[in-house]
Amino acid sequence: MKFYDCTTAPSPRRVRILMAEKGIELDTIQVDLMKAEQLTPEFLKINPLGQVPVLELDDGTRISQVMAICRYLEEIYPDNPLFGRDPVERAKVESINDQLQANGMVAVMEAFRNATPGFVNRALPGPHNYAQIPALSERGMLRLDDFFSDFDAHLADNQYMVGDYFSVADITGFAAIEFARWVKKPIPDECSSLQHWYQQVKQRPSAAA
Repeated sequence: MKFYDCTTAPSPRRVRILMAEKGIELDTIQVDLMKAEQLTPEFLKINPLGQVPVLELDDGTRISQVMAICRYLEEIYPDNPLFGRDPVERAKVESINDQLQANGMVAVMEAFRNATPGFVNRALPGPHNYAQIPALSERGMLRLDDFFSDFDAHLADNQYMVGDYFSVADITGFAAIEFARWVKKPIPDECSSLQHWYQQVKQRPSAAA
């Protein structure tokens, strides 16, 4: 298998963390997003969406999108399950992960891509050009305030995003908070439960992936 990656981008990092947790090593091909290599004709043949990550299987099948790749790797490397260990836990992981994606990762993307000069006419990733909407950047910053406070309250009674079980939801949450640093939005000091959880996850060896 081959893994198309970009070490500076938040989305492929989520897959790398999952791989590190499971002890998976894959051949990796770096795609330089700063040079727009993801939009070259050569890469668009690999992924017409013009995005990383992409997982290419030995038979040539290509899988894009973070959660699709993570689910595939979970299926073929079932040891140390990260999507839940029983039906209820899997449902809880799915629910929390969706919230972290929508209210964390997407909020940062809105704030970052709609305000950063280098993304003029590139407000959304992919092969199509979209103008920046400054109001979406402002809304993204407001959404992050709620994201921090909501998950601080959630973590007051939970060691991890789903009880005492480290899961793919913690990977998504960690990536969202790291991504928020791109818009100079750290965890507020008053969010002590979220701060504690973040430091706990950051100390895991996989966080360096």
